[in-house]
Amino acid sequence: MIKFMIVFDQPEDPENFENVYQDFLALVERMPHILRRQVVHITGSPQGAPKFYRILELYFESTATQQDALMSQIGQEAGQELSRLPQGAVQLLFADVYEEEGGRTSPITSPAKDREETLDTEAEAESPAE
Repeated sequence: MIKFMIVFDQPEDPENFENVYQDFLALVERMPHILRRQVVHITGSPQGAPKFYRILELYFESTATQQDALMSQIGQEAGQELSRLPQGAVQLLFADVYEEEGGRTSPITSPAKDREETLDTEAEAESPAE
């Protein structure tokens, strides 16, 4: 799974930010291929006032579907909407999504597929060489 994160700094003008953000979000909701959308609103930090204000995370099946969504007409319009915010107020990040699984961090895969691959490997190790 692939994630596209849009990280917003603390806005100088919160009212303007919310107007732009709502227009942006309305476009994002129409983008193709989004499996999940998650909004993280930053409420504080142990180090004092946080630099970040909000994070929008968009999840996709693959890099190809992510690129297709971002390059779509609606994806391009959403990107243009972000340009209404002050320069440097937004960071765009791509990430692979990993999950904690049995004490180890691994890419999200099907547990059944992992078991099948383990069994196949064990069977190959036990079979006599020809």
